[in-house]
Amino acid sequence: MDLTQAVWIKSSYSGTNGGQCVEVAANLPGVIAVQDSKNPGPALAVEPEAFAAFVEAIKSGEFSL
Repeated sequence: MDLTQAVWIKSSYSGTNGGQCVEVAANLPGVIAVQDSKNPGPALAVEPEAFAAFVEAIKSGEFSL
């Protein structure tokens, strides 16, 4: 997948101390890309509906840390 046009947005929960940093690119047609900002390059690509369901599951507390 060509990610050269991806506009990466870093999570507002990512700190400046080098902790867990997630970036999301939602500007690509038909796909949401997710990567680690500390190790850019390898990225996950998912359908927008699947990403929306994942975010909703996080918000509803389906995942525990």
